[in-house]
Amino acid sequence: MTPAWWDLLRQARVYDLSQPYFPGMPHYPTHPPFLYGLTKKHGDFVNPGGSSSAADSIALGTHVGTHIDALCHFSRDGVLRGGAPAEDRQSYQRGVEHLSIDTVAPIWRRGVLLDVASFVGQESLAPDFSISAALLAETAGWAGVEVQAGDVVLIRTGWGAFFEDPRRYLCGMRGPGPELDGARWLSGRSIFAAGSDTVSFERIPAPSMPVHVHLLVESGIHIIEVLNLEDLARDRVREFLFVGAPLKIERATGAPLRPLAVVL
Repeated sequence: MTPAWWDLLRQARVYDLSQPYFPGMPHYPTHPPFLYGLTKKHGDFVNPGGSSSAADSIALGTHVGTHIDALCHFSRDGVLRGGAPAEDRQSYQRGVEHLSIDTVAPIWRRGVLLDVASFVGQESLAPDFSISAALLAETAGWAGVEVQAGDVVLIRTGWGAFFEDPRRYLCGMRGPGPELDGARWLSGRSIFAAGSDTVSFERIPAPSMPVHVHLLVESGIHIIEVLNLEDLARDRVREFLFVGAPLKIERATGAPLRPLAVVL
């Protein structure tokens, strides 16, 4: 007998919230780029019976493309989340041995979309657009959602639509995002993670990266960047099941993520 939950899941809509990987894709300039090459073509080696296979190789930084930050990604005054001195727990060969990405369990949580761009009546926010606490609260009220403890909160700026145009997406490393009071609004609701469709979750340029420091170091809240939120916005999906699992890279400060939004 088919379980009732399986019948329910078969009716679900699933949204892919990740961006594609391709050579030349936009990335934050302090991280290495995505590299790709076909290392074996069909016909290079032919098996008995005539079959052959192709294979490829990739290289990328852990904060390139759609990814999630481990809590050890940032420190303040040499101290990581929880008060651990960073210098005692890191090396170029071993990585960071505290709150690294391999300690993050697969994510299965309530997701909330705060579509700021649609709320203010724009297809995409201006590069210098600041997302304040008041604006996040107003967007949530407009969407009819309440941000709750343990949620994954995704903020749409509309910039996900520019991803395959690297120059426009990076915009000289300028972009919209939350200010510190917006980050405090999120942390005040004890969320699990905050994400956006931009290359950096906070408004940039931001030399001291105060939003990253507040969320990762002070609050223990993960950050997800380079999301594709266009389909959710098109279908006016505000609440969903967020599913995602970072690559289990030992002692890494972040990892690629293939997030999904499941709507029943």
